[in-house]
Amino acid sequence: MSGRESGKKKPLKQPKKQAKEMDEEDKALEQKQKAEQKKLEELKAKAAGKGTLATGGI
Repeated sequence: MSGRESGKKKPLKQPKKQAKEMDEEDKALEQKQKAEQKKLEELKAKAAGKGTLATGGI
């Protein structure tokens, strides 16, 4: 048992991701996700203004 083999081993370095070119489908998908994210943020803000939904206890 040598000293170098014990302990936590370092992970192999991952090659850097190459910038992939976006085609029309990718652009449309990204635009759709941004729209959904914006809609969710608006709904969260609207729901936060109303207060708690479950006010009754047992």
